[in-house]
Amino acid sequence: MSARPPIAQHAVLALLLAGCGPVPSPSPSTAPSVPPSVAPTPTAQPTPTEEPGLKLPAPLASDPTTISYKVTVNILAGGSGQLGVVVTNLTQTLVQELVLRWPTAVKGTVLLAPFAPSQQRIREGGDPLVQNWTKWVDGPGESGEPAGTTSLGWGPLLPGGTLTIPVLATRVAPGPLTFDLQILNGNAIMLSDGLPAWTKVTVP
Repeated sequence: MSARPPIAQHAVLALLLAGCGPVPSPSPSTAPSVPPSVAPTPTAQPTPTEEPGLKLPAPLASDPTTISYKVTVNILAGGSGQLGVVVTNLTQTLVQELVLRWPTAVKGTVLLAPFAPSQQRIREGGDPLVQNWTKWVDGPGESGEPAGTTSLGWGPLLPGGTLTIPVLATRVAPGPLTFDLQILNGNAIMLSDGLPAWTKVTVP
C-alpha cells in the first residue's frame, strides 16, 4: 500500500479541524441571591399616660387616723346639684378638724360651696346664721392651706363618729370635670384602707 502524500494528510487534518467549533468555556454558576438581613425594629414601649383631671399637691404631713369614706356625685350633666361626702372615724382618736380639699380651678366649671346663697346670708344684719362648716379657704391660707387649693373645714370628727357633708355644686360652665379630692385632719392627710384618703371625683 502506498503512503498518502504529505499534502493530502495536511488537507484531511485541516478539514477535521474546521468541522470542530470552538469549545465553549464553562459559564460561572450564578449563586442564588440572598436578601440582606434586616435588623428587627425594637418594639416601642408604651408611654404611661397620666390620669386626667385637676391635681392636688401632696400634703406635707400625714395623720395615722384611719377613716372610711364615700363620695356621691348628684350632679346632672350640664347642670347643678350636690356632692355628698360621708366620713366615719374608725379609731378612738378625735379628729380636730375634718377638711375636704380640692383644686381651686374647679370653680371655673362648678362652684363648690358649703351653703346655698340666700338673701339672709347676703344682707347686712338679721339673725345670727347657723353654720356647721368651720372654714372655706382658697390657698395660700393662714393655716398652711397650699396655693391653688380650696379647703372646706367641717369641724371635729368624734371617735367612732360619722359626718355627712353636703357640698353644693353650682354649674358655671358647660362640660365634664375630673378633680382630686383629699380628706385631711387640718393639713395632714388621713388613711383609708392603709392608703391616703385621696380620690378622684368626676362631674358629668
